[in-house]
Amino acid sequence: MPVRAFPRRRLLSCLALAALLAGLVLGGALLHWDDQLRLSWRERLTDSDTRALSIWLPDYRLTLSVELPGLEDDETSGLTWNPLTGTLFTVTGQNPQLVEISPQGVILRRIRLYGFSDPEAVESLGDGRLAIIDERQRLLAVFELPEGDAPLQLSELATYDLGHREAGNKGFEGLAWDARSQSLLLAKERDPLGLYSLPFPGEDGAPGALVARADQALMVRDLSSVAIDPRTGHTLLLSDESRLLLELDRDGQPRSAMRLLGGLSGLARSIDQAEGVAMDDRGRIFVVGEPNRFYVFERQAR
Repeated sequence: MPVRAFPRRRLLSCLALAALLAGLVLGGALLHWDDQLRLSWRERLTDSDTRALSIWLPDYRLTLSVELPGLEDDETSGLTWNPLTGTLFTVTGQNPQLVEISPQGVILRRIRLYGFSDPEAVESLGDGRLAIIDERQRLLAVFELPEGDAPLQLSELATYDLGHREAGNKGFEGLAWDARSQSLLLAKERDPLGLYSLPFPGEDGAPGALVARADQALMVRDLSSVAIDPRTGHTLLLSDESRLLLELDRDGQPRSAMRLLGGLSGLARSIDQAEGVAMDDRGRIFVVGEPNRFYVFERQAR
């Protein structure tokens, strides 16, 4: 009995289907959809006591969304809560400046940053000092918060070399102060992404060595910003490309997540280019997105 030839058109269709399935599997792995689905399932099984001891992002809803006037062309990036002033600070990259913002999204002052080429993260150290990362120059600048709007000159500030000269424009984008360990947590954007710890004793003392934290299941494609909850000690990771806010417990393991997509968590539209996250001692979460969007999320009672 003669063997029938497999039709060429059907063969091509099968090959195309196989390539599509392989692409979906690979794409899902790169986007971490499988990890996020597993986390969603674990969230459903988490008991109420564990939720109460967590930030617990599924309970958060948007309570404010406004534009920051006058920053349309400045590219806001990074965000920190300053407990001493009860306000927030962000930096801008296109026209380097430090901007103070009220919790209601009102701009209170702008401070010019001279000598900075690409400020990407800002963090309050809890003692009146602020720290700024300049991604392009791969350095950390630390200074006392000035009064008024007097400009800051980089050459007059204490600075520390962060290394990673091969990173180019994919360097450190996130910065958070860990009061428990008296260290800074730095987030490298990508290629590869990762979290680093930098012991930081004081402006007059040399910082410790920059140490990569152990491999963790970060579940995101990039890291835009980080924050540490002063109440639980848990870490918030913000990812622009994944449109995700992720909570890590003190062991660095994923605890909960919030998708920054329209139709979820009270968002009418997805957050484009989320670049900064901060958290205050009341548990409010603040997010800035390019070019000048400001969001506030608050935990709702179940």
